[in-house]
Amino acid sequence: MMITLHKLNGESFLLNATHIETIESKPDTVITLTNDRKYIVKETPEEVLVKIDNAIKNGVVLLK
Repeated sequence: MMITLHKLNGESFLLNATHIETIESKPDTVITLTNDRKYIVKETPEEVLVKIDNAIKNGVVLLK
C-alpha cells in the first residue's frame, strides 16, 4: 500500500506503508521502516495515519 508523502524540501515521494514500524515527532516527523531506514517528512504523524487509513478505505491494498 503506497502513500504519498513530502520531504522537508517539498519533494513528494511514495512510501510503502506496510513497511512502517514507527512514526515519531521529534519535532519533525520521523518514519522508521522495518529495515531501520528512516524518512523525515513534512506531514505530522496524524496526517500520515490519515493517509494510511484513507488508502485502506479506498482499497489501495495489494494482497498476496
